[in-house]
Amino acid sequence: MPNPRLTGLGSGLFCALVMFLIGGLCAMLFGASLTAYGVLFLPVCVLTAVWVRRGDLMTAPVVVPIAFAVGLLPVADGDGTGGKLMGLVTALATQAGWLYGGTLVAGLIVIVRRIRLVHRRRAAAGGRPPV
Repeated sequence: MPNPRLTGLGSGLFCALVMFLIGGLCAMLFGASLTAYGVLFLPVCVLTAVWVRRGDLMTAPVVVPIAFAVGLLPVADGDGTGGKLMGLVTALATQAGWLYGGTLVAGLIVIVRRIRLVHRRRAAAGGRPPV
């Protein structure tokens, strides 16, 4: 299993690119199924939160919703710029559960990783409280 460590920018680009590709695949294979898109969003959230490096942990819950919106571009219904924008807003409103769920998953993973990091640092310092 690969174990890359992505910077904050790298995790944002990874998440946005993967979600855009998933959105395109959902548009081609599943007839723009927003449910399939939402289900596939959750593993991307997990990977983003797991692969972001320790110094950039707090970026994962921020980039995940942005990537969700980027990935909706190929899936959103509508013709022309105005129609596509209205389809994007509608998709964001109707699929908010997937968006919140993925953000929550990424946030929980980041919090657990942060707590473990703090405990490791305290143990390495010999259990002394910081001065």
